Amino acid sequence: VQLQASGGGSVQAGGSLRLTCKASGLNFKIADMAWYRQTPGNQRELVATISAGGGTNYADFAEGRFTISRVWPTRTVYLQMDSLTPEDTGVYYCNTHYRGTFWGQGTQVTVSS
Repeated sequence: VQLQASGGGSVQAGGSLRLTCKASGLNFKIADMAWYRQTPGNQRELVATISAGGGTNYADFAEGRFTISRVWPTRTVYLQMDSLTPEDTGVYYCNTHYRGTFWGQGTQVTVSS
């Protein structure tokens, strides 16, 4: 299983970013997917999940600002992040627990005030 994350960058507070995760080596149709993040000085935490059927769940800090989605033909998971704040600064990781636990390489998000 390989998860290739991209789309991070530097934005000002209030801005938006869309993260992309391309998955390979798994049956994407039945794999639940997720985004995690690790902010400075903190442990890695769950941001959002999307089930194989498209059901979604969000951490409290992400609810109403972030949107997770998936596209089967391209085996891609997106995380649309709006109304970003400096507290969202960190490394964002794509994840699946499909027949094991797998992580993407992480993509850096930096939000300046």
